[in-house]
Parts: sequence; structure tokens; C-alpha cells
Amino acid sequence: MIPSQRQGEGDARSSAKPPVRKGRDFVARHGETVFNAAHRLQGDAAHTPLTRAGFAQADELGRALRGVLGVKPALTLWASPTGRALQTLAVICEHLELDWHDARTDARLVEIDMGSWGGRYYADVVDEVGSVMLPGGTLKPAPDGETYAEIAARVGGWLADTAEDPGDRLVIMHGISSRVMLGVMTGAVVDPVLGAPVAKGLPQGSVTLVENGRATVPHRGTGFAPA
Repeated sequence: MIPSQRQGEGDARSSAKPPVRKGRDFVARHGETVFNAAHRLQGDAAHTPLTRAGFAQADELGRALRGVLGVKPALTLWASPTGRALQTLAVICEHLELDWHDARTDARLVEIDMGSWGGRYYADVVDEVGSVMLPGGTLKPAPDGETYAEIAARVGGWLADTAEDPGDRLVIMHGISSRVMLGVMTGAVVDPVLGAPVAKGLPQGSVTLVENGRATVPHRGTGFAPA
């Protein structure tokens, strides 16, 4: 199992743009999972396996990154400790000819905690409380779940703690948490409704490149787009 490292509390300064790292960050969203296919609210569930479509998306992502980075690139590997992120990373590592066991995980990279809504069908929650989707494809926080400001604090803390990582790095994470982290990394304006900087959403299997505080999308996946 990949060891978990540098797990700690977030940083309340997450809404401010962090210092620019000496290297590029490739922040990727995992492939489609069985929860996505069943229209369940996934949240921070520890292990919801990839579907065949999800593995195909990871395959496409791996090929795209090989085209950008080449074979055996000097790359620091990070991932959310969830099974779906690690499965996606494993496929990518095959394409890059890197050792999956060299990767590090951190719990601060997990998806939004959806509280008592987590694991439930979207339709059932909607029947009870109305729409759980907000403008821009973000999720409404559950009453007993995590807020976007709390996500910004934890991913901001991770960014601060890993600011000295050398060179390029690849980070495999999730739809909502990656959007907040990219918002923090690029100094996006704090959303007045969500209370945190949130980047535009991308489909599953996508990767965003952040270099010198600026974001581009070298590969857009074919998975589920909202969130």
C-alpha cells in the first residue's frame, strides 16, 4: 500500500494565491466510477471502483501525459488515498513507465465530504431537499457535510506543506476538491456563494497544467462533466 505522508491540518490562507512552485503541476481528475454510473453521491467514499469506461479514461489520460512528458519523466507522484484515484494513477504510471509504489498520498486531497448524503442516489436526495447541483456544476454542501471554505483550507495546507517538491509533479484527485485547489493555485476570485475560489469544472479523466500560476488543459477527458 502507498504510504500516507504529510497529513495535517489545512491553512486558512487558502483563498490567497500560494507562492509559485519551481516546477509544473499536472492536476488530474480520476476516471468514472461505479457510483458515477449509478448516479450516487460519491463524496469522500474510500473505495468506489472505476468502471470499464473509467479505466478507458485513465488510459487516454496516460497516453496524453506520455505525449507531454515522455517516458520515465522526472515526476513527483501524489494521489488522494481513495481507490479510484490510485487505480487511475496505476494506469497512468504504466504509460509513463514509472513505479506506482513511488507515489505518495495525502488525505487532504480527497473529495468533498457529503455527510449523510454521501452514497445516496442523487434522485432520492433531490426528492427530499430539491436540487443538489449549483450553477457552474458544483455540488450543494450537505447540512452535516464539508463546506467549500473547509476544502480550500485543507488543500491550501497541502499546497503549503509540499511547496518545496522538486520539479514537475502529478496529482490525482477529484472533481470538486481539484476545482477548489486549482482555484487556490491560480488565485481565482472567491465565489460569493461558495466562500472559496473554484475553477471551472472538467470531465473525468481530464488534466490541468498549472505553471507559474497559470492554468491550461493539455487533455480533456470524456467522463462525467458536472462537478
